[in-house]
Amino acid sequence: MKFNRKGKIILSLVMMVLLLVTGCSNNDSDAAADEDKVVRIGYQKNGPLFILKSLGSLEERLEKLGYKVEWKEFQDGPSLLEALNTGSIDFGRTGNTPPVFSQASGSDLKYVAAGKSKFEGSGILVQKDSTIESVNDLKGKKVAFSKGSSSHYLIVKALEQAGLSLDDIEPAYLTPGNARIAFEQGQVDAWVVWDPYTSSTEVNSDARLLVNGEGLTTDRDFFVATEKFASNHKEVMDAIIEEVTVSMDWANNHHPELIKLLADALKMDEESVTKAVERREYGVEAITEEIIEEQQELADLFYKLEIIPKKISISKAVMEQ
Repeated sequence: MKFNRKGKIILSLVMMVLLLVTGCSNNDSDAAADEDKVVRIGYQKNGPLFILKSLGSLEERLEKLGYKVEWKEFQDGPSLLEALNTGSIDFGRTGNTPPVFSQASGSDLKYVAAGKSKFEGSGILVQKDSTIESVNDLKGKKVAFSKGSSSHYLIVKALEQAGLSLDDIEPAYLTPGNARIAFEQGQVDAWVVWDPYTSSTEVNSDARLLVNGEGLTTDRDFFVATEKFASNHKEVMDAIIEEVTVSMDWANNHHPELIKLLADALKMDEESVTKAVERREYGVEAITEEIIEEQQELADLFYKLEIIPKKISISKAVMEQ
């Protein structure tokens, strides 16, 4: 087939467009492949993944599998779970309540593993000279806690055990920072919270722990991932959990180094951090039926209290082992 000058110009233009489209397609594929080789991990400064990040072992482990690690810091569990839900991170760690809210809002998150119970550092604080000597004495009193948090669950369970309910107290729904101010100024009679807020208030604000979470809540951490990441990167998931386990063993056996690390990161006095560290066992556990039942009880209670909009099934969100 012969082309005149005009036809040759048109043909050349068509070929250039095809090359550009093919090149863009290849670049997009390469970019997608590169993105698949980056693990984006969400962490908080007071959590296990901060310890793992500080040790630097995960980067070395995943490099052998051809992956890079991108760390993203979050101030709290809900914001971390929101990032997980939107796909901004692939993996993270949070407390026991944020995944319940996330799942109730339609998230497809997967529970990957659980942390050891840390009930000793969670509890109900009162002033040292307070006349409140038992949970029963909270009747008619003003009690501060963060709505929808692990402390919300703890106070409901503590009141229930004492034959009381939230209707028997005056709840003050406050974030930990605001609750501490209210507690120290005597604007509330008690405060329900977790470490290191608990330890810091005991050490620095003349407070005593009325009860801790024993028999009321395990107050576990949970390691979670997006469904897509959990399904498509099992080898990487296994490597992450193994490295978390190693870093938790380090934490349990190197308290002086851990205390300095956390005190510097949290800008907190070492006495408060020491108290929090010494009453906690770091570790990772597979998610058993018992742990699923614990988490399901929390979810059912929050549904009953109309804190979440619908019933959810925890077992459906647990990654197959």
